Amino acid sequence: MFQALPKTVTFEEFLNWKPDGGRYELHDGVIVEMQPVGDHEEINGFLAGEITLEFKRLKLPYFIPKQALVKIPNRESGYSPDVIVINQKNLSSEPMWKKSSTVTQAASVPLVVEVVSSNWKDDYAHKLVDYETFGVSEYWIIDYLALGGRRYIGNPKQPTISVYYLVDGEYQVNLFRGTDSILSPTFPELNLTAEQIFQAGRSENEL
Repeated sequence: MFQALPKTVTFEEFLNWKPDGGRYELHDGVIVEMQPVGDHEEINGFLAGEITLEFKRLKLPYFIPKQALVKIPNRESGYSPDVIVINQKNLSSEPMWKKSSTVTQAASVPLVVEVVSSNWKDDYAHKLVDYETFGVSEYWIIDYLALGGRRYIGNPKQPTISVYYLVDGEYQVNLFRGTDSILSPTFPELNLTAEQIFQAGRSENEL
């Protein structure tokens, strides 16, 4: 669910252009307008609330911004994750944070969550590789409509949460479905099942 704009720009040009309203990303120099649907936003809100409760309980110096960009090194790409956990203690070392809410260091980003829309290849392919390269220690893909390729979520396809985590600089992955409890290296005591997250994006008459 996105609209690509034709002009190729640098990341600096993108920041200068980016309006205050709306949500935009830069994919290899191409500006992309993100247009999430209602179910997608309900899952975002639910997850942000649950994760916030957990890091507050643990008294960690984290917060979840409304919008922030992750600048991918050596690429004209910057992503605005559906949910991004920021380590506030590292922001004093971030050269672009004050002016553009942009992080450039992995130490600033304990966790990123993307909720899959019709552009599922972005989440499973491009962003997966880029977040790994950036050094995001934990990356969730919430595929509540089972849109992803079978090589990512299995066959038959079913709603799946993929939790990628760095081991020696490379992502390993665990898949969670149904009543599976989510295992998060960043928040090991987080008490959530895959189905609880999926249900956040369903209306009452769908349950």
